[in-house]
Amino acid sequence: MAYNVTRRTQEIGVRVALGAARRNVLSMILRETLGLTSIGIALGLVCALAASQLLDNMLYGVSAQDPVTLAAVSVVLTAVAAIAGWIPARRATRVDRWSLCAMNDRSSLAKVLR
Repeated sequence: MAYNVTRRTQEIGVRVALGAARRNVLSMILRETLGLTSIGIALGLVCALAASQLLDNMLYGVSAQDPVTLAAVSVVLTAVAAIAGWIPARRATRVDRWSLCAMNDRSSLAKVLR
């Protein structure tokens, strides 16, 4: 998540330079981050429930389909993903947008604007 946001720092700078509110940029990035996270968690839960038959003999003291454990892991992963998207997004919105535009040549700036 952090890599994807850091990779888009130029795009974020251009958005802010063109008048986008920092709050809107942060919410856009968090929506994308949490959307990908929810897809990953849903697929992970399906795979975990499918593999629970195989893991049942290896676990001691907890069921392979324990709903509290699955919910706790999902909440922790969602929180970590939100933080992993929010910190670099906040950093990217605080970058001096004019220096971002000045450092790049016109061709790379044109790519960001597309």
